[in-house]
Amino acid sequence: MAVQFDITPEKEASTSQYLYRQLFLKAPLVTKRDADLQGQTAIITGSNVGLGLETARQLLDLGLSKLILAVRSASKGEAARKDLSSGRTPGSFEIEVWSLDLGSYQPITEFAERAKGLDRLDIAVLNAGIFKVKEEFNPSTGFEEDVQINYLSTALLALLLLPPLKKISGTHPGRLVIVSSDMAGWTRFKERSSKTILDSFKEKSKKWDYQDRYGTSKLLGQLFLTELARRVPASLITMDAVNPGFTYGSDFQRDGQGTFLGFLFRCYTRLLGKSCSTNARSIVHAAVNFGEKVHGQYVEDGRIRPKAPIIYKPEGERLAKRLWEETMTEFSFAGVQEVVSSIN
Repeated sequence: MAVQFDITPEKEASTSQYLYRQLFLKAPLVTKRDADLQGQTAIITGSNVGLGLETARQLLDLGLSKLILAVRSASKGEAARKDLSSGRTPGSFEIEVWSLDLGSYQPITEFAERAKGLDRLDIAVLNAGIFKVKEEFNPSTGFEEDVQINYLSTALLALLLLPPLKKISGTHPGRLVIVSSDMAGWTRFKERSSKTILDSFKEKSKKWDYQDRYGTSKLLGQLFLTELARRVPASLITMDAVNPGFTYGSDFQRDGQGTFLGFLFRCYTRLLGKSCSTNARSIVHAAVNFGEKVHGQYVEDGRIRPKAPIIYKPEGERLAKRLWEETMTEFSFAGVQEVVSSIN
């Protein structure tokens, strides 16, 4: 579905616009007048802390009936469940803690299989992610960890959650939200010239740039979403990406804890960042707002905005198709082609 923007993708990705958004803009709070989620069920990954936790809180404030906290640590998930339950009327909602480790594929397929047993799944917010300061490779798959968690594992979960999200299409489309970042529009993405895009992320970098790699992992997600949205009708499952914005008070900087670089990054975050509760508002907008016109789009500050500039260029279209084909091959063990074909 075509969307007209009041700004070019290049301008949206500029430093001046980034600073303007961080310093002067914030998404309005979504209220029950905008969306009443009574009777609905949502899954949120990475929901025991930070943006995921605050997104969960705001969805519950909208009357969400069932919330599934998808977390790696069960104990932290239980602590989040108690936090979210505090002050709410018992019996008016249900919170479950489900284990999910995005570090390998088997836990993802098991999680998705469990989700098929839900009576309904209205919203899935794929928020879990990492930001590696040092280059590391996943021991299970061989891919660099940012690309593994932020792109590959997230993409696999998105694909496998399509069937349960489709179940409620008789009333309204399911909503799939992939949390992205400004940095997708800034990355050099030098791997674009590789013979095989994904295989290039199994090779050690000649010069490691942790910021560029994180941005690349998020750009891959936007390219993937663009192709997936072309294959899945918005009337069955509406899907989008969201940039919550630079945030302080989250667990995002955990990889740099105890280092001088980590200290500087935390100072920078506190100077320019907004709170988790403020930035979670954009995620909530992406999860409940805009109707089918947001399908395949990108939400920022509670508005539909341009994705990374490369996506709108012929090169971006070619790269998206290449990446889609490589990703489907990587996930062939999970029957993802058949999953996508079944959503029609």
